[in-house]
Amino acid sequence: MTTVRATIWILVAALIAVGGVAPAWSGEVDEAHAALMRNDYAVALKKYKSAATKGHAQAQSEVGHLYAEGLAVAQDYVEAVRWFRMAAGQGFAPAQLQLAYIYHLGLGVAQDLAEAAKWYRLVAAQGDPTAQFNLGLLYDLGQGVAQDPAEAAKWYGLAAAKGNDRAQFNLGLLHAEGRGVAQDDAAALHWYRMAAAQGDAVAQLNLGVLHGNGQGVAQDDAQAVKWYRLAAAQGNDVAQTYLGSRYGNGQGVARDYALAYMWFSLGAEAGNADAAQRLGLVTKLMSPAQIADARRLAIECQARKLKGCD
Repeated sequence: MTTVRATIWILVAALIAVGGVAPAWSGEVDEAHAALMRNDYAVALKKYKSAATKGHAQAQSEVGHLYAEGLAVAQDYVEAVRWFRMAAGQGFAPAQLQLAYIYHLGLGVAQDLAEAAKWYRLVAAQGDPTAQFNLGLLYDLGQGVAQDPAEAAKWYGLAAAKGNDRAQFNLGLLHAEGRGVAQDDAAALHWYRMAAAQGDAVAQLNLGVLHGNGQGVAQDDAQAVKWYRLAAAQGNDVAQTYLGSRYGNGQGVARDYALAYMWFSLGAEAGNADAAQRLGLVTKLMSPAQIADARRLAIECQARKLKGCD
């Protein structure tokens, strides 16, 4: 089974963050918001800074964003961190999350995964699914914290229940592997389905594997093909290879060497060595005319951006 783990979830933070505005600064902050909406970053920075120096947490966070993005000022993550810390110290969750991202990725500061975990934990405890997922990932990989699959499963579970597709996928993977939770293919299937419904290509691929092998569900070649096709259409080269094999062997679909060739060639073009090897094998079973037709199908499929190719 494919064991690709979903990695850090980064949301592009809106410069106008959520949160209430203290009445004493409402005019000033409202003016800053309005300036931001018309892309007048210099005025926005001036107004936000004025409110920020008076202790307004949201304004402090917005100043941090402007420095982080290099809007109206030279990009300066050190200065951004200073402003984010002011807001974070007041419990402003969006600023705490930005600090976690900055330390996780080492943006303009030394990467510090323990510091990232600290800030993720604060935001995760407030119920934020993005922070919950990223904290789970740190526990899963043993980065900044001691590796603990059970703790990873806990945080993934909280984020997954709120609809975070990466958490759903990784939780499915933990169940499939029996790490931190009991090995349970049916539970893996459930969480893969949740992620696949949101378009996660690797979850779709893994559903194809489970249906094809009869793991956690009745064996069903047609369902395997369905899920491989969805993942293949998103450019997943492993799914393209597996789908090609299904056409080559006539499993879940009518045998069709031209379509097998098409999917193998697409997978091989994406760098999949297994696809390249299988392409060579199916080519030996085809006539020159069939090969020419299969190449045409591959070109047409690429032109349609892999949609509706079979």
